[in-house]
Amino acid sequence: MSGSVLFDSPGPRARRRMVWINVVATLVVVGIGAYALVLLDRKGQLAGALWQPLLTANAWENFLLPGLRQTLVAAGLSIVTAGAFGLVFGLGRLSASRAVRWVSGGVVEFFRAVPVLLMMVFFYLFLPQLDVVDPVDLPLVAVVLGLTLYNGAVFAELVRSGVHNLPKGQREAALATGLTRGQSLRLVEVPQAVIAMLPAIASQLVVILKDTALGAIITYPELLAAARRFGSGNGNILQSLVVAAVVFIVINWLLTRLAEVLAGRVGRRTAGRARAEAPNLAATGRDAS
Repeated sequence: MSGSVLFDSPGPRARRRMVWINVVATLVVVGIGAYALVLLDRKGQLAGALWQPLLTANAWENFLLPGLRQTLVAAGLSIVTAGAFGLVFGLGRLSASRAVRWVSGGVVEFFRAVPVLLMMVFFYLFLPQLDVVDPVDLPLVAVVLGLTLYNGAVFAELVRSGVHNLPKGQREAALATGLTRGQSLRLVEVPQAVIAMLPAIASQLVVILKDTALGAIITYPELLAAARRFGSGNGNILQSLVVAAVVFIVINWLLTRLAEVLAGRVGRRTAGRARAEAPNLAATGRDAS
């Protein structure tokens, strides 16, 4: 049966209307883009002289590539630590203990509600008072802590909601084989929930990468800050920011594609196992009869 359980499939008239709406929307967007380019050309912002410095070795070796490296370092560390944070507190929200669920829920909801930039600024100002971080590493540590706490809270909520959306038969089958509730969560339910939530997880990875740009507020030398420094020195800040935006878009696209490939491979592997097991189950049923 085609279509959704909640909505009927659109008829021929509705499909034609949707096509025309898409065509009109595309023309409007293209028109706005063309008009913006005309205005930029009138202001001389499309002149080759403004773009040429971005094609030099100096731009990439001393500004863009070092900034990109700092962006990837902060994003990579934050992804690992946020994943660990999310797994721990996601399991905590699913614990059989009411006290553990309450504490985990309070931590997750608190850090989901606090803006990332506020946490970065807090750690940037607070950690020097403890004298536990080298001043050279302070911006990186503040950025990673802010991204870890916020995105880890989001990951925890993804784990919780992913497990709750699984069929109840998964837990019942695990308990029937002798596993405890905790073992069922760790070995059966959470892995399946993570696979099901891969698209949402990929979207959050993109958010982590983009939010590293907030580190410029606390002097972290990431890609956006490097592009701004180069543009300010060469009088082409708009062009420098455009190049930085293109780099961000390419990396985010690669992250999304990677998540899609992983989801596809896992899905095919799971489906293959199901097809391989089905004939054995059927044969067992015939033999028993």
